[in-house]
Amino acid sequence: MRCAVLLYVHVPFCRSKCTYCSFYSLPLPEGTEGPALLRSWLAALLREMRIRAEQSGRVPVETIFFGGGTPSLLPGRAVAGILDEARRCFNVAADAEITMEANPESLLLSDMPREARKAGVNRLSIGVQSLDDADLNLLGRAHGARAAEAALETARAAGFTNVNLDLLWGLPCSKAPSQMRLLSVLKRAADLRPEHISFYELVPEQGTPLAAILEKGELVRPGEKELASMYLAGAEYLESRGFMQYEISNFARLGFACRHNLGYWKGADYLGLGPSAVSTLGGRRFTNPADFAGWIAMTARGATSPWEDLDKTMRLEEMLMLRLRTTAGLSLDEWRRASGRPFNADFAVPAARLRRAGLAGARRGHFFLTRTGMLVSNAVIAHFFAALQAEPAGPAQSG
Repeated sequence: MRCAVLLYVHVPFCRSKCTYCSFYSLPLPEGTEGPALLRSWLAALLREMRIRAEQSGRVPVETIFFGGGTPSLLPGRAVAGILDEARRCFNVAADAEITMEANPESLLLSDMPREARKAGVNRLSIGVQSLDDADLNLLGRAHGARAAEAALETARAAGFTNVNLDLLWGLPCSKAPSQMRLLSVLKRAADLRPEHISFYELVPEQGTPLAAILEKGELVRPGEKELASMYLAGAEYLESRGFMQYEISNFARLGFACRHNLGYWKGADYLGLGPSAVSTLGGRRFTNPADFAGWIAMTARGATSPWEDLDKTMRLEEMLMLRLRTTAGLSLDEWRRASGRPFNADFAVPAARLRRAGLAGARRGHFFLTRTGMLVSNAVIAHFFAALQAEPAGPAQSG
């Protein structure tokens, strides 16, 4: 039986670029030019899907994720056409989780929620980012807090019973203590009763307008201690409201963890379609050009992006990085099978230090980071990478 893959569709269009965004996106023009651009993207996307299906056959697909950009700018008939073609090309599970990212204003200015639900989308991820109007203005969002609340109401009216709210924390601002504002936003979000909340730290990326503002000293981010306090207080508050943490930045009510993202963190193969999309299939990584015209030309030739073979060290590093993002952690049996060595053969010293410092723990055959450890996960994983590279993988040992 063939293993299922995750299917990702990159919709690169936005009405405007947010100040913090570093993802590949394009402005969708007004008037007739916008629909023409959408049609060219859709034709190329369907070509790419067919090419991939010819290469791989009717692989099982258990989740589909429309990301962007702003997928909720798509006409409902385009979403239906993509999903119909996916079912023709692949063996899409009857109970597949099908997620669409959406911005509040696009949900309110069209019949997209009802059309998407009719097409088969069963999970909506709304890019709220904050429920504080000053924050939203800083971030360059096109909606206000009330519009975000109204968007969730609209999603419910369209029949969505699985809704995520994306929120950002660690925003630069001087009007009130950051933690106080954050908890106010989280309370307002929890009161809306979504099934899932993603709680991402805002890390200004080089080249974005927000990074330029910070470099000029016009605003200042909270310090490291305050950031740590914000994360711990925010996570504790979300769990007090019934949202259980299952990954560094993700909290869900029971039974509503995102199956698509869990697949990434568990190391499932995934197929990415669209400009800049990435795929990992059978130990090979494919990265589409982050260039609309280049991607269109590639699909017109019937070609796919070149691949990179992931060697054993790369696969083991990714296993460490992805599994340690989750609250379940890394399975020690899985590590032994993949590496040929027991976990302690390479990591006994750093693992013991982390446990003594309260940054990690072990239970039921898994090694995991505590919530405090997740705060410094990048540094922890870098130490593990160094230990892995220092010890060449050898034959399996006992213990």
